[in-house]
Amino acid sequence: MRITRFFLAIAASVMMFQACSTAPTVEQKTNEAIKAVMDEFNAVGIAAAVVKDGEIVYNESFGYKNLEDKAPLGNDDIMRIASISKSFTATSLMQLVDKGIISLDDDVSDLIGFKIRNPHHPDIPITLRMVLSHTASIRDKEDYFTLDHLNPAVYGDCVESYFEYKPGEGYNYSNMGLNLAGTILEKVSGVRFDDYVRENVIWKLGLYGGHNIDSLDASKFALIYNNIDGQYVASEGAYRSRAEDMPDYKFGYSSPIFSPTGGVKISALDLAKYMMMHMNYGEYNGVRVISQESAKAMQTPVWIIKNEGEDQYALCLKEFVDYIDDEKYNTPGSYPVGHTGGAYGLNSIMIWSPADNWGIVAMTNGYTSVKGKSFLKTITNAIYNASIKE
Repeated sequence: MRITRFFLAIAASVMMFQACSTAPTVEQKTNEAIKAVMDEFNAVGIAAAVVKDGEIVYNESFGYKNLEDKAPLGNDDIMRIASISKSFTATSLMQLVDKGIISLDDDVSDLIGFKIRNPHHPDIPITLRMVLSHTASIRDKEDYFTLDHLNPAVYGDCVESYFEYKPGEGYNYSNMGLNLAGTILEKVSGVRFDDYVRENVIWKLGLYGGHNIDSLDASKFALIYNNIDGQYVASEGAYRSRAEDMPDYKFGYSSPIFSPTGGVKISALDLAKYMMMHMNYGEYNGVRVISQESAKAMQTPVWIIKNEGEDQYALCLKEFVDYIDDEKYNTPGSYPVGHTGGAYGLNSIMIWSPADNWGIVAMTNGYTSVKGKSFLKTITNAIYNASIKE
């Protein structure tokens, strides 16, 4: 009897050891989760990175860098990240705030050098804080890569460029507003917009990337694809050179050609490092980029949701409400923070939890829509469930 029990105990131990040794690792679970999303959305490629407790614990890329020669997407490859770029513009402006050169409550008319006023409310100044929080009442025009639509010398009262509500009393996401903000950065700093962000944010953090493709290695670009009638078509505009525009470049006015609202190209890994700077309230790897006060201001909502479908928006960052499929992150005070991007067929997200010190970066260079589902919400929750959720 004792011998039988002895061998049964050994057998049980062996089975437990085998079970433990064959259990998938967090990395394996995350790989499988991303591959499942990739299959569901027929994605061209996906790059992702995960941060936990101040460390990058995961960085992988899947699929293709381009469909023409089926080159695999690598961790060092870069993509245009669209509207996450807005936070780079705001971070740069906050450096000038930290130096006392400008204030968030400055009238942008004084900063840009011509009158910026909503003609429905001509006596109400539009401030930099309003512009960075999309509460300035500025309406996007079809072509927001020029400031002409806001310039009275070109369009008179510019009535079509504004909503009717008072500045500061409504929210509408405005790409034109952020291109205005980037131009203010250039005019006030005395440094061309793309150079300022690259030198004072991207390079300062030891990262590779930027707005101006002519300053980047084109071999690193992951081509971006729109799905048109079931076929992937490369989006030529995603990596358009502005060299032909430079002879006519007007300093302090032409900055929108570099897209302060959406023009950063960077890898998922380096975007995660940039995110860690914001997670740590302005500092990464011993390098302080903005003050804690400025970093917290960027993460504190200016606009609290009042209508369904609105963002809880801060200064080019937002709180994600009801985004993570975990109840602990869906109550006030516990919302994750970050930003998303979408243009030319790409989708990107940078999201982190200030409360629990985790963060996720994910981006795709092309995907097929699935009815009733968001690609970004699906990929974010897949990564969260596989690599972060206890």
